[in-house]
Amino acid sequence: MPRITYITFAGERHTVEVPAGTTLMEAATNNSVPGIDGDCGGQCACATCHIYIEEPWSTLTGERSESEEDMLNFADDFRPSSRLGCQIRVTDAMDGLEVAMPEGQH
Repeated sequence: MPRITYITFAGERHTVEVPAGTTLMEAATNNSVPGIDGDCGGQCACATCHIYIEEPWSTLTGERSESEEDMLNFADDFRPSSRLGCQIRVTDAMDGLEVAMPEGQH
């Protein structure tokens, strides 16, 4: 089972085991990771699962969809590495993935 590490803006690390096929948002909320709320339940209708995924990991998570891009336009601290956790399904290849959270999510 892939292990994903969520890093808060303050630097706290939360590593969880995630079944493949689970979204990064679901993995965080299922494991009570602080800073990922998933208010819309994974419908790409809010930005409460805003995360940053840097290289080299971003090549494994795919491109942002148009609806994800639109929703991220409303997110605080948008960066080129910004993603919505609800739009990324974990694969076995993502074992060791580290995602960071913006300052506004704590």
